[in-house]
Amino acid sequence: MLNFLHNFQPNNVLISFGSVNVYWYGLFIVFGMLFGMVVILKLAGKYGISKDMLIDLIFWMIIGGVVGARIYDVLLNLSYYSNDPIQSLKIWQGGLAIHGAIIGGLVALYIFVSKYKLDFWLISSLIVPGAILGQAIGRWGNFFNQELFGKPTDLPWGIFISPPNRPIDYFNQPYYHPVFLYESMGSLMIFGILMLMHLLRPKFRITDKFITASYLALYSLLRFFTEYLRVDQTPIYFGLRLPQIVSIIFILLALYIVFSDKKKRKLENNPALAK
Repeated sequence: MLNFLHNFQPNNVLISFGSVNVYWYGLFIVFGMLFGMVVILKLAGKYGISKDMLIDLIFWMIIGGVVGARIYDVLLNLSYYSNDPIQSLKIWQGGLAIHGAIIGGLVALYIFVSKYKLDFWLISSLIVPGAILGQAIGRWGNFFNQELFGKPTDLPWGIFISPPNRPIDYFNQPYYHPVFLYESMGSLMIFGILMLMHLLRPKFRITDKFITASYLALYSLLRFFTEYLRVDQTPIYFGLRLPQIVSIIFILLALYIVFSDKKKRKLENNPALAK
């Protein structure tokens, strides 16, 4: 596969019907959503959660995630989109930021569970394995769009980037780190960890909060380190790229969730400590 990536020069259009194009990016996003949904519904059966209810929730989370992802990307690249606002609507050409998708999806989840008086942490613990699997699959759309690549490299798995898509600083460099692949493989590993947590939770008393927090922390760690390879433009504060700062915020949030949950359970097991 690595040799294939090194030599393959992708076309972002899968198939054309006259003036209508079907893009690889959209195909992988759809595949990611479908496979993620299958995982979520399988877990729902394990916990006796209504699959019909979860299908409704997933629908709204997809909308919230796509809207959040696009808004986030537009804000990151405001100067570009302000010159051509119509580009902000062309989501099939890329530009769906994962951090924005997470925020938008969480907002949709919170609204949904509040409306139907559901357990936020239980539902979120079912959602996150499917979400990270969807991310792993969706990242391959970035490959066909020739985006989400890193610095130039001579490694055998470096991917060819056509001149129009190369950063001006590295215009004469043909091969780049496949950051999309690093994120995809890392996301698959996180998916395995989260599924293992669901499998082992009765034995080790793993809580819903811990599973959800693990998703936030593990993906944010992955994203924090892959950002060091990326060459796309993004605001920089205190020597860190903005997605790294957002990743740190997510990690701190995850740690707060874990430690507050641990403290709560400790008090429940020993009420005398609350006095």
